[in-house]
Amino acid sequence: MAITMEQIKELRERTGAGVVDVKKALEEASGDEAKAIDILKKQGHDKAIKKSSRETREGVIGQYVHSNGKVGVMVKLLCETDFVAKNEEFLSLSRDLSMHIAAMNPECMHPEEVSEEVVAKEREIWTEQLKGEGKKEEIIANILIGKEKKFREERALLTQGFVKDPNMTVEQVITEKIAKIGEKIQVSSFVRYEL
Repeated sequence: MAITMEQIKELRERTGAGVVDVKKALEEASGDEAKAIDILKKQGHDKAIKKSSRETREGVIGQYVHSNGKVGVMVKLLCETDFVAKNEEFLSLSRDLSMHIAAMNPECMHPEEVSEEVVAKEREIWTEQLKGEGKKEEIIANILIGKEKKFREERALLTQGFVKDPNMTVEQVITEKIAKIGEKIQVSSFVRYEL
């Protein structure tokens, strides 16, 4: 069963778990949302799941200006309480996320938010390249699915490999902090400026 971006987004919002983890759980559960939630709980994402329904009304504006003064970032990082907003772990996360955004230049928060026009242009380019390599139509279709997924993930903040530890996504880093700090944490928005 093919898992849609809409299913991933919906379950991600319900659980607070990472996009990659949600997708894997949905695939393992053959699209059954209840089974996917159980799988996520078994994988240790239950703390994030429990926190996901809570409101985030506190937080900080993290910021980073590169040493050359030509790149600057502001990120709105939210949590549940003012106490956590002043916590050094939380403040450190806001600085790290700001630095990540400066370095990796994400276009949006989630993969499904990447512009369809941009994706369509890339698909045309990939298709021509694959035809030039002599690939068959049915193989091209499968390759394009993988290329689009990777393209979207590389441009979305939460699915990018974290600049300080590329083996983890930004979303996984945030989920770890949720488990450690004990409160829901979310990136509300970000802005990146470059001269």
